[in-house]
Amino acid sequence: MARRATKIVATLGPASSDPDTLERILRAGVNVVRLNFSHGTAQDHIDRAALVREVSQRAGREVAIMADLQGPKIRVGKFADGKVMLEPGTKFVLDASRTEPGDLAGVGLDYKELPRDVKPGDVLLLNDGLIVLTVDRVKGDQVHTTVKLGGILSNNKGINKQGGGLTAPALTAKDMEDIRTAMSFQADYVAVSFPKTATDMEMARQLCNVAAAEFRHKPALIAKIERAEAIPNLESILKASDGIMVARGDLAVEVGNAAVPALQKRMIRLAREHDKVVITATQMMESMITAPVPTRAEVSDVANAVLDGTDAVMLSAETASGKYPVETVEQMAAICAEAEMAEDVKLDADFTGMSFSRIDHSIAMGALFTAYHLGCKAIVALTDSGSTALWMSRHRIHIPIYALTPKLVTQRKMALYRNVRPLLMDQSAERDMALADAEAHLKKRGIMASGDIYAITCGEPMGAPGGTNMLKIVRAE
Repeated sequence: MARRATKIVATLGPASSDPDTLERILRAGVNVVRLNFSHGTAQDHIDRAALVREVSQRAGREVAIMADLQGPKIRVGKFADGKVMLEPGTKFVLDASRTEPGDLAGVGLDYKELPRDVKPGDVLLLNDGLIVLTVDRVKGDQVHTTVKLGGILSNNKGINKQGGGLTAPALTAKDMEDIRTAMSFQADYVAVSFPKTATDMEMARQLCNVAAAEFRHKPALIAKIERAEAIPNLESILKASDGIMVARGDLAVEVGNAAVPALQKRMIRLAREHDKVVITATQMMESMITAPVPTRAEVSDVANAVLDGTDAVMLSAETASGKYPVETVEQMAAICAEAEMAEDVKLDADFTGMSFSRIDHSIAMGALFTAYHLGCKAIVALTDSGSTALWMSRHRIHIPIYALTPKLVTQRKMALYRNVRPLLMDQSAERDMALADAEAHLKKRGIMASGDIYAITCGEPMGAPGGTNMLKIVRAE
């Protein structure tokens, strides 16, 4: 298997939840497993998380688990026949008070606030923008619209407002319950759907920390950027999160498809500048839900996200319910590895005008700079919290970073960091012993051979978080 820096997030679902398929997708290159809380019961997720832990151990690949919260359900209700065919020019009523199933004249709403969030002239996009309605008037609980772009509308399809502006809170009562479920199995990452401000993320963090306290766990938080309102608040949301997801589906519906590629590039760049991780998601290998090979456009899409510098690329329905979950992961891994070979390394330019306020941060940067100019075989970081490895991973370098940690939670969290290979290793309290152990550990795995030159960072005293203060260049014994 080619060495690959970009990580792969795969969603579990009916197509990938049996132990055999799960083991095969992990071996094919999955680094993070996503549990989508929009589907299934709490018990389903608890069982799947246990299976992931068991199978990853068997496959010898420690992976992170990401719990992806559903967020507010801004959807239409159900139809008497399951769906209707809307013709352009016809009238259609979205009715928050309607209890009977929908028909050609109108449908009920899961989202009761819609009549208060819209005004005449607003454009509503249903089913990811495939159906477009223009608001004519709002009367009580009823939103009267004209069909601008018709098509088949089926049960529970999503509603977006062009340009954003729906007031639904990012965290619902269901999300709060789901956070408790996710913390019961110590999910490594929690992805928050539809945050509009940093406050949404701060609230999610408080809820997670309270729910995880009894397990002495603290998950990392990912903000899913999928609302128009989140774009002006991007920096503050980033600061309140551990990473972001470029959620291109809902985002494209709200800001328009054409705006998304440039936004993707900007979000990835900002995340790296702020030392945060970033996942690129939605329809990356969509055609492989039913076809054994991706389209050329999908190959380009994945490769471009890699060249933009994303930490991870994500699969949704492709692995959750598609026909070819294992092949999809294999193809994605191959595309990532190939794209990385074409990357430009501009490390010196990255450091121009950079100043460091922290010793540990400057040691991490010094290790990168030295390893790059000396042509080291590897960069090794002895890390308690994973911060040193995270900082190193924000810069493009074709030298693998091996992060050795005594903490399983840190190892799992680092599974998402680009170009970082997290390994578990008990660390001696004595520095020279720890350095010798690290070299032996890497030689045993065939990563290092006698005569190889590598850079290693650690902190004295050993085991103090935030204490990285030493960089050593070593020729392996």
